[in-house]
Amino acid sequence: MATLKPVRGTQDVLPAENRQLRYVESVAFGVAQIYGYGEISTPIFEFTDVFARTLGDTSDIVTKEMYSFEDRGGEGITLRPEGTAGVARAVMSGGLQQDLPLKLFYRGPMFRYERPQKGRRRQFGQVGVELIGVAGPLADIEVIALGHQFLDRLGVGAQVTLELNSLGDTQSRAAYRDKLVDYLQGFEDQLSDDSRERLTRNPLRILDSKNEGDRKIIGGAPVLSDCLNDESRDFFDAVKAGLEKLGIAFEINSRLVRGLDYYCHTAFEFTTNDLGAQGTVLAGGRYDGLFEQMGGRETPGIGWAAGVERLALLTGETVAAPRPVAVVPVGNEAEAAALDLTQELRRAGVAVDLGYSGNMKKRMKRAGNLDARFAVLLGQDELARGAATIRDMDSGEQSEVSLSQVAEHLRQSGA
Repeated sequence: MATLKPVRGTQDVLPAENRQLRYVESVAFGVAQIYGYGEISTPIFEFTDVFARTLGDTSDIVTKEMYSFEDRGGEGITLRPEGTAGVARAVMSGGLQQDLPLKLFYRGPMFRYERPQKGRRRQFGQVGVELIGVAGPLADIEVIALGHQFLDRLGVGAQVTLELNSLGDTQSRAAYRDKLVDYLQGFEDQLSDDSRERLTRNPLRILDSKNEGDRKIIGGAPVLSDCLNDESRDFFDAVKAGLEKLGIAFEINSRLVRGLDYYCHTAFEFTTNDLGAQGTVLAGGRYDGLFEQMGGRETPGIGWAAGVERLALLTGETVAAPRPVAVVPVGNEAEAAALDLTQELRRAGVAVDLGYSGNMKKRMKRAGNLDARFAVLLGQDELARGAATIRDMDSGEQSEVSLSQVAEHLRQSGA
């Protein structure tokens, strides 16, 4: 019989790493709440069309990375590879377009069939925000500022760089597309198979190619900023001025694009050099054409998503587990009393570990291994006096406390 193990690209997340991941999520949600965002949860799987229509049939995600299958009812189902499409679908199907503007935060697992490496798994966590229903640059400034404050509060602000670009409006992108195609057609026979296929269907996607040959060709390609009309330049200038006013530093990256037609104006990424090839830790952009492409009415939107595992790696510190109180009974009568005391302490909000077996020496060793802050010792003598001995595990000091006062004593001592 084959040894059972996790599927490639997935792994069991044990308590120490889970604390780190939950910490990243909690910091993100805390900052999002400060900005007025409420949490939304969408299903882990959707009808395949939700992603195929929005991500584009020439994208790597759709053609190579989606986990798609047919369910028992014959419906095409896909495990979500990203969060924005599901949130947009929820807004449309839930009739929430009547309540604009909407500020939404999400978190949860995503799934992509990619080559696993450091910072990249086939099941991975994301946190993200979407600001829906605001067309002006103020929304872009706020969303980027939210991401900046999140990374700063996480303690990694000094390790990341904000890269910024403008994709312009529909007219600007159409002009750039023509200019890009003219350039790339001169190298058509040198492009990768994927890029040749995209040349007529979605040429901006070629700019995202990781193929070495493609990268060399792209290096000489025209840049989108040369094709921005006055309206697009004014929009981008307003975004840059707003970020400067808030003291948020950025670098212009003229090669930073989003290949899908519904993206426009601001595109941004927070990147780092501390994670090797997986350098993007938070990325987003404006997607004013998304809802219309999904069959809804035209609705502006902007958002970002961040990889939880990558950010956990970037923090480089382990989040310590809360230090419990160890209840250490000695003798059968004490074990019965310890069970009652443990339940009372937990109801009072005190984290408690109850030693299940062994003599006092073994139970105290376990308390030390758990990094317990206090140990509550219950023996025959203490029970006869209706009391317990509380030992400070850091200083070694002990005091006898009435059983009825144990919870209050521990609270006052910082347990």
